[in-house]
Amino acid sequence: MAATFSILGTDVSIKGDLNATADLHIDGNVEGDITCVALVQGEKSTVTGAIRAESARLSGTIHGSIEAGELVILKTARIHGDVSYDSLTIEQGAQVDGKFSHRVKSAEETSLSLVS
Repeated sequence: MAATFSILGTDVSIKGDLNATADLHIDGNVEGDITCVALVQGEKSTVTGAIRAESARLSGTIHGSIEAGELVILKTARIHGDVSYDSLTIEQGAQVDGKFSHRVKSAEETSLSLVS
């Protein structure tokens, strides 16, 4: 039976990139880029590297860029890097030191029609 999620506990520190096909819950520390479907970051967690996920719920410290479809930044989050998103929710009290940008749909996703 395949795992539906992976957990890195508070006692885990990783140096290197993480690629997960399952959902990922991080309470420990990661030095490297993270790519996954869905990411949940605990309050005590620190990530130093880029994050790419379809959905992310962040409540710890991030030093690096974030690219996510659905992004939730909780009040305990401290982000140092640029943020790119499709939808965004930020709780009052969250701190972000970086630039926010809404991801632009590709030409294939954008449908334009001329009106005469």
